[in-house]
Parts: sequence; structure tokens; C-alpha cells
Amino acid sequence: MTPITDIWFYAAAIPAIFFVGLSKGGFGGTFAMLGVPIMSLAIPPIQAAGILLPILIVMDVIALLAYRGRADWRSLAILMPAAVAGISIGWATAAYVNDAFVIFLIGIMSLAFVADYIFKQRKNDAAKSHSVAKGTFWGTVAGFTSFISHTGGPPFQMYMLPLRLAPVLFAGTGVIFFATVNAIKLVPYFLLGQFDATNLSTSVALFPVALVATLVGVWLVRIVKADTFYSVIYIVMGLIGVKLTYDGLIALLA
Repeated sequence: MTPITDIWFYAAAIPAIFFVGLSKGGFGGTFAMLGVPIMSLAIPPIQAAGILLPILIVMDVIALLAYRGRADWRSLAILMPAAVAGISIGWATAAYVNDAFVIFLIGIMSLAFVADYIFKQRKNDAAKSHSVAKGTFWGTVAGFTSFISHTGGPPFQMYMLPLRLAPVLFAGTGVIFFATVNAIKLVPYFLLGQFDATNLSTSVALFPVALVATLVGVWLVRIVKADTFYSVIYIVMGLIGVKLTYDGLIALLA
């Protein structure tokens, strides 16, 4: 198996993997969504997704070991079954879904959520309690969009952020949630032919970057204060929302 040798690919892939690793380590939340777009500067998006998924799995294993089950299990009990349903819907409708519309919709929802936080000063409000109805909705959306366009982060955070969990619990919950989602996605992605020899060997070549970045993300979560942690999450979510809205709109108008 021969990996990609183009130096410009690695110029894009290494920073992309580092951003994803920070997110997988629990820091930055939606940073993981930057992976495919940045790598797509050098290779087709479908190939980027095929290379990235095995790396995500490796990052998930590292992060799971780092957090050792430190998570809000009530959140996972609500979100996870819904996410499985969302993945199933995404797989069943993959041939009919307009990816551009999904990306645009998630971008708009992300911006609306951040705007609500800013104008209502949600960071000063009391933590919200769990809601099975809201968790089922956002969990399904997270599973669906994760399968279709690797944009499961914002829907997941729309449920999780108002709970105002301690950063380690918030990060650990996200690690377990997306590790499970990515493991489930392996089967349909394999059936869609995204794991050829070139992609897999390139994934292996990028594993060291993934390891370092994930451990840096774990370290940052543990040293950054809660208020700063949540401020970073909202800022990144807003920036990602702008990018997704722009990308989706451009694709829809093309």
C-alpha cells in the first residue's frame, strides 16, 4: 500500500488532523468539523472523508483511554439511541439527500444558537435540566448529519451546552458519543467503498499527528477554567456556523 506523496496534501492534512485531534481530546468542540474542508483543499471531499474516518477511530480510542468513562451518562442514555436512528436515516436516504442543504441548515442553526446565547447572556443562567424530547431530537439530528456530512458537533452541543456540565464531563460525554457514532459509521462507509489501499495507508501515515493532537486536547481541557472553556466552545461554534452557512449557500446557488 502506497500513501499519498503530494507535499501539498500534507500541508493541508497535518493542520486539519491537528484541529480534529484537539476536538477529539475534548477541547474546541466543533474543531473536528474543520478536518474534511481543510483536507479538501488538496483532495476530493469524499477521499478526505475516507482518509479521516480511520484516524477519527484512533483518536477516539486515545480519548476514551484518557477520560476513562468520565461522562454524563444520563445525556448519553438520551442521545445515543436517537443518534443510531439518525445514522440509519442517513444511510437509508444517502442517495436522495442534498448535502449542501444539510450543511446550510446546520450552519443556520449553529448561528441562531450562538446568537441566542449572546443576547440572552445564557452563560449567566442556571444550568438546564435534561429533556428526553430535546435530547431525542438533537441526538437524531447529530447522528444524521454526522453520517451525511461529518457535522454532528453543533446538534450535539445544542443539547449539551445548556446543561453547563464541568468541562471534563462535557468533554468525556462528547468523546464517548462520537466514538460510538464513528464506530457505527464504519460499516456503511466500508460498503460505500471509502477504504481503499491508498486512503488507508495515508491514514496510517497521519496517525502520529492524531496522537499528539488528541493528547494536547485532553491536557487543555484539564487546565482551562470552565468559563474560558465554554467561551471557546461558543466562539468556535459561531465560526463554524458562519463557514457552514457560507459553504452550503454557495453550493445551493451553484
